[in-house]
Amino acid sequence: MGDHQMTKGEEFERKAEKATSWGLFGSKHEDAADLYQKAANSFKLAKSWDRAAMVNIKLANCNLKLGSKHEAASAYVDAAKCYKKTSPKQAISCLDQAVNMFLEISRLNMAARYCKEIGELYEKQENFDQAIVYFERSADLFQAEEVTTSANQCRLKVAQFSAQSGKYPKAIKIYEEIARHSLNNNLLKYGARGHLLNAGICQLCKGDVVAITNALEKYQDMDPTFSRTREYKLLADLATSVDEEDVAKFTAAIKEFDSMTHLDAWKTTLLLRVKETLKAKELEEDDLT
Repeated sequence: MGDHQMTKGEEFERKAEKATSWGLFGSKHEDAADLYQKAANSFKLAKSWDRAAMVNIKLANCNLKLGSKHEAASAYVDAAKCYKKTSPKQAISCLDQAVNMFLEISRLNMAARYCKEIGELYEKQENFDQAIVYFERSADLFQAEEVTTSANQCRLKVAQFSAQSGKYPKAIKIYEEIARHSLNNNLLKYGARGHLLNAGICQLCKGDVVAITNALEKYQDMDPTFSRTREYKLLADLATSVDEEDVAKFTAAIKEFDSMTHLDAWKTTLLLRVKETLKAKELEEDDLT
């Protein structure tokens, strides 16, 4: 099966190359595009991903010569799908080409979608700086098209990675804005407390007790029900234990919350940073006495 499809793919590709050099007038690129499409399908069936991707790039160039940027961008997306199996770096490069073409023909929604996909590929590689760049671009494009839900999904990724790399003010701003947006929407209202908790955890990482206390007051103003939630109680207890430099109290508050609502890896990582800082302070105090 695989060998047969490989042979067919090579045959179609050869014919396509021939068509571009020999074809009559305008039809030569159309004939070639059709043959490249068939070659790509054969290579895909043979699971020869790199060959399929390369043929899709040739197909994209044919479509550009035919003046169809939309078709060309789609061919780059197909090439990226094949490269995803073998080379994420090449997949990103093809998606980047597609994004630029979709922007040129004002298909902002498509550009946003593939910017997000590039962000996800960088996230998989743990290249968070580049992931932030593309998730931010994607959020802006979705917002321009008024697809707020998708824009906010991307912005939450930006907040998550920003906090991971210690850019707490940037993360806080995003979490607070999205919480505010959620509170104005009956369907999203319930999720606001989660965003406020994330913002509060980032405030704790900054280590400024006054700022944490002010933030908690601000969050109560934003959402009068917040002070009755377990999220609020956790933040208030943690703020007190940071103020009193009490590691045992800090740990107990987290344990109590976690026994009811599991803390994800992101929250745990950030709270551990706060705990380490507290421990270091405790040791300093011990040294002084």
